[in-house]
Amino acid sequence: MPIYPVYALLFVDSGMSDGQISTLLAIWSAVGIAAEVPMGAVADRWSHRNALVAGALLQALGYIAWILAPGFTGFAIGFVVWALGGALVSGSSEALLYEGLTAAGAADHYARVQGWATAAEFLAFIPAVLVATALLPIGGYAAIGWVSVATCLAAAVLARRLPSAPATADLDEDDGSGTLRAGLREAMQPTVAGAVIALAVIGGFDAIEEYFPLLAQDWGVPTTWVPIAVLVVTMAGALGAALGGRCATFSGIRVALLTGAAAAALAVAGVAAAVGGLVALAAFYLLHHLVLVVLDARLQARIEGRARATTTSVAGLGTEIVGLGLFGVWALGQLALVTVLWFAVAAALPVMLRPSRRSAMIGTERRSDERSDEAGLVRGRR
Repeated sequence: MPIYPVYALLFVDSGMSDGQISTLLAIWSAVGIAAEVPMGAVADRWSHRNALVAGALLQALGYIAWILAPGFTGFAIGFVVWALGGALVSGSSEALLYEGLTAAGAADHYARVQGWATAAEFLAFIPAVLVATALLPIGGYAAIGWVSVATCLAAAVLARRLPSAPATADLDEDDGSGTLRAGLREAMQPTVAGAVIALAVIGGFDAIEEYFPLLAQDWGVPTTWVPIAVLVVTMAGALGAALGGRCATFSGIRVALLTGAAAAALAVAGVAAAVGGLVALAAFYLLHHLVLVVLDARLQARIEGRARATTTSVAGLGTEIVGLGLFGVWALGQLALVTVLWFAVAAALPVMLRPSRRSAMIGTERRSDERSDEAGLVRGRR
């Protein structure tokens, strides 16, 4: 989205003070947190595809508010509408992809496809920066804003063309609260809860990217080169997401080892600084997003109910809360404290991802049934 790289500059040039900008960001975050799970329930009961369409349209309306009313009130309205749209999309995109692949008999390809989709989101930042850079001297923020609106509308049209699985009767017939309760119950199931917590915690640590420019500057990178340094780290994250599908079947211990390796890279970054620090930071971001794709796939595979977007949104809510907590952690101990907590999370991952006893029993029964069927076929041939 072309407006992403410059919306902070838009606020400043529109006369917003630091306090007002912080308040706007707080409004955006608060609305997103409050709407995350309820909007997931709306998507489950309505349509995951239509939720993506509505989310893109709401995002476009948010930008229009910024363009037509470039002041505190207009920016606040835009953030509220954008946050509602984002909450609709969160959980819906994963649910639509997983259920679509399941219907095609290709659910085991979810991690690979989702990984490539995430990588594409990272790569899209490059043309967004180029477009914003080209438009700013020509048409100013208004031109960038209208191009962003057009991009949202194009996304809505494309989303409308995606195939959508029909809603099931058990969700269609309730008043909405039943869907919400079903999703929350699913998220609290022992097997699912561990995956939800793991994804929420690791996803929340992604907030560290907000400090990448500051780290690069502290490590001696000239200010004019900071955006390039951050872009290199971001592209490493794209590569990690693209590689995530190759690790989808890893055990909880192996996922924990990858997370521990990411923490080690973060520790090296803090010690090495300068060029070595940036290389280590890129390695951390690569492993971080590889693990995120694996955890997302693990969660989707464990959800059995039809309120998939609601359950996924519970993880999204946790991600937002952990992200806010990370800002406080950074204020207390910066990179060193974040690294220590990352090691602690890596140590806890095998427990979070451990299958429940009931799940293990079901798996054993299925394998026993399969062996019985194979034995029957052999006897039949004889």
